[in-house]
Order: sequence, then C-alpha cells, then structure tokens
Amino acid sequence: MRHLLKVTFFILCIAPLGSLAQAGDDSYFEISKNLDVFASLFKELNESYVDQIEPGKVMKTGIDAMLYELDPYTNFISEDDIQEYRIRTTGEYGGIGSTVIAKDDYIVIDQPYKNSPTLKAGLKSGDMILAIDGKSIKGKSVSDVSDFLKGAPGTEVKLKVRDAYTSAESTKNLTRGKIKISSVPYAGLIGSNNDIAYVRLTQFTMRCSNDLLHALDSLKGVQPNLSAVLLDLRGNPGGLLDEAIKVCNIFLPSNQLVVSTKGKVAQWDKNFKTKGSAWDQEIPVAVLINNQSASASEIVAGTIQDLDRGIVLGQKSFGKGLVQSTKSLSFKSKLKVTTAKYYTPSGRCIQAIDYSNRNEDGSAGEIPDSLKTKFKTKAGRVVWDGGGIEPDVALAKNKASSLLPVLVRKFYIFDYATQYAKKHPTVASADKFELTDNDFADFTSWLGDKDFGYQTKTEKALEVLKKTAKKESYFDGIEDDYNKLMTALSHDKKQDLLKNKAQVKRYLQGEIISRYYYREGALQNSMSADKTIQKAIGVLGNKSEYTQLLQPK
Repeated sequence: MRHLLKVTFFILCIAPLGSLAQAGDDSYFEISKNLDVFASLFKELNESYVDQIEPGKVMKTGIDAMLYELDPYTNFISEDDIQEYRIRTTGEYGGIGSTVIAKDDYIVIDQPYKNSPTLKAGLKSGDMILAIDGKSIKGKSVSDVSDFLKGAPGTEVKLKVRDAYTSAESTKNLTRGKIKISSVPYAGLIGSNNDIAYVRLTQFTMRCSNDLLHALDSLKGVQPNLSAVLLDLRGNPGGLLDEAIKVCNIFLPSNQLVVSTKGKVAQWDKNFKTKGSAWDQEIPVAVLINNQSASASEIVAGTIQDLDRGIVLGQKSFGKGLVQSTKSLSFKSKLKVTTAKYYTPSGRCIQAIDYSNRNEDGSAGEIPDSLKTKFKTKAGRVVWDGGGIEPDVALAKNKASSLLPVLVRKFYIFDYATQYAKKHPTVASADKFELTDNDFADFTSWLGDKDFGYQTKTEKALEVLKKTAKKESYFDGIEDDYNKLMTALSHDKKQDLLKNKAQVKRYLQGEIISRYYYREGALQNSMSADKTIQKAIGVLGNKSEYTQLLQPK
C-alpha cells in the first residue's frame, strides 16, 4: 500500500512535466530523479521519524523553503488559505464585518465596518470576545478567531462579549453577511473652491476601477466643474493587472498601450492596451505614491508619468516590476508564480531588486545605478528603470517617533479612545473634529504612571557596546564614560510626550474619530494636516506650475 502511495505521488508530481521533455532528456531526467528522491525521503520520514509528523504541515514547510529561493511573490496557496486569497483579490467574504486585535489573552473588536453585522448587533470598538458558539477563545490567535467568525452569509454565530464601557458580559447572536471591503474607502471634494476630486484607492481588487469611476461620477454630480483629480495610491500594495489597466483607461483614450509583459515563456509576452473611452482625458491629474506603493500602483503611476498625462508626487515607490499568475493545483490548492516582468509605455521596468542574481549571503541585492537605463516620456522627460517610480515632486517622508509605536503597541491610544468615546456620545463631523490641548493634557494625565518607556537606536547600540566591551574586558576602563552617556540619553516621559505632541495627537485624533465615522471618517479627518495632499492641491491649483512639471528639463 505504501509503495502504491509512493508511485501515485510520483506520477502526480511528474504528470504535468511531459512538456519539459522538449527541453532535452537531461533536464527531464534531472527533474524526475529529484522528484523520486523527494518522494522516497517523504515516505521514510513518515515511517521512521521518532515522533508523529503532520504530513500537510511538513509538506507546506518544504514547499515554502523551495519557493524561498525564488522571489517573495511566488507562493503556494493551500486549500486552507484559499479563502484568505479570495478576500485579497475580491475584497469580499462572509463574516461579521470587523477587524479584530489580540489583547489580554482574548480578541477585541478593533474597527467595525459601516452597516456591518457587528454594528447591527450593538458591538463596538473595544468590546472583548470571550467565546464563540459556546467555546472559549482564550489564547487563540487573531487568525484562528477570524476563521471562526467567517462563514456563509446568512448563517449565525453566537458571541459572548465583555462590554468595553461597562465590563458587563452578554451573549450576542450575529447573522453573518456578505462583506465587501471597498478599495475606495473615501472620496471627496477638496481645494479652496472644492473643485478637486480626491479619491483614495487602497488595493487593486476586482471591480475597483468601477468603484473609482462611480466615486468620480458622484463627485462630478456634486461639482460639475471639476478642475482636477487627485488619485491617492499611497500604501497601495497592488493587485490585479486588469484593474490597473482599467484605472488608467479612466484618464486615457482607447487603444493606448499601458503595460507590456515579457517572460521566459513566449505566451507571457503581451501588450495590454486600454479598451474603452476615457472618463476624461484632459482633466489635470495628480497621483500620490510612497515607498509602499507597489506593483499595480506603480503601473498606474508609471503610465500616467510616461505619457505625461499627469504628475506624480510623494516618495519613490516600492519597485516591484514582476507579474504573478495563479495556477490551479490538485486538492483546490494554487500556485501564485512570477511569470514575467512588466514594462511601462516608455519601455522601462521599475523592478528594483534582482532576485535572479543573489549576493554571496543569499540575499537579493538592489540593481546598481550603473545598470540602470535612461528612458524618456512621451514629451521627452527623462525617467529611469530599475528603481521604482521617482515622483515628479519629491516630498520627504514624515519620520515616526520612537514613542508612538510604544503607545500603539501597548494599547494606550486604543484604550484612551475607548474611554473618550464612552464620555462623548457625539462629536463634530469628521472634517471638523479636532482634539484640543485640554484633551491632550487629559490623555497625558490618563497615562499617569503607565509604562511607556522605550529604547532609542543609540541606546540599543550602546547596550551592544557594553556587552562586547565586557566580553573583551574593556568595560571597566570606560564604565564612567558609558554611564554619563546613558544618563545624557535617558528620557523624561512627559518631555517625550510634549516633544512628540503633534504626531501623537494626530494619531490619537484619528483613532478617536474612527469610533464615530469609521475608516472613511479617519481618512477625511487626516487630510487637512496631510502635507502631501496640501502640496498636491497647491500644484493642481497653479496651472503654470503643473504645466511646467510636464515639460522636459
């Protein structure tokens, strides 16, 4: 029986490889031989290892290790992971409609979605889930609990919860719904004359181009005389290639080349062009990017830039010029495999990391400047390949303080927002809400003697120096100087709060406003203090500056 299983496994593995014989008998034999070795190893491991092994887990580990040698975007998606994969590509799932976080051995409601089953059941941010369908979830991970909460729309799930305001425990019956996570969480009119259409696009999921188009139509219905469009792709990791092309088509005419792909196999050499008429191919456009804007985001930003259709502002993008295709495998699993590189209309590939040529330590290195090639946009502006999208207007990234992550990680900002919402049943509209200095002083007082100490990079480096000096018997000679330096670097927690007041206050304000107006409210509230958005408004409002940026230098 075991021999039969081995042979079956071997046949299943090599059956799809018949076409590889065309590449030469040596190559085909090498693949077949190694598959046979792997099957033999797997069989002996299962029979002989001292403890019982989990075949699925061991196999997944082996597959992941094999794929690790390639690039981080070539992934095996097991049957158990298919649902999460579908959520990422469609933005849809069956569930209660809320993000959750781990806190104090339990799971807490983080951010309910608007009109979700969570809100309909009377649950809110900060409520703690104690049990699901009568089973305690103490010690369970966020991933485990998320799986328990997901299910077919219309099915029921029973939650035992502890109220964030009163600490009272109760049981809530929720009916799961079809949850659609919109790729356009916020769209609105901005600028001094409220005539610039601002749209935030967070991911390139199925039909996100329709969502974007609907948002623009709605804004144009309110303001028929739109002067410009500001498309915010900051933090957008990408997604579906087809949707990136459709988004470009909103601003570009039919039959315009958007992106080309080239791979090892000839079938992946393709040109992708727009198919329909543009929503508006004349209106000024600005695209916002940062170092987390990747893949499909870079296709849109790079195409708009290459065709001089608009300007790009922010920081240099991530630099992912690789295309993935999804292949179906046995038992409902899938392989997401990199099959090609993509090229923007000017002919450049913005891939910044060369995974095919690794360093001696196994890491993938960045493409050196000496190997980067100059390209030109339609109007003759110079652009470069191999390093992401360089914005036309480069803006410095706001530096995060070392204090803020500590306040977030220890739930001090989250818990204070819960207490604030308990004391304030209503607040001003999302665009007008602002924490006062008295509010911040109350937050500072509330922190009291709570521990939010942290180490700077300098302090961490000094600790390493101390350990090394002790090992090498040098520390006694430098101890006095070391202690003086550490004293000079030590923090006063209240002074740290005051020094980082603006940043902490802004983050706290966003957490609080999300309790009343959800994700879109937090985005709307942040816009007035967003320097990148304000710079874009200034450029779009200055026709001569906008036009000058699109001219060759």
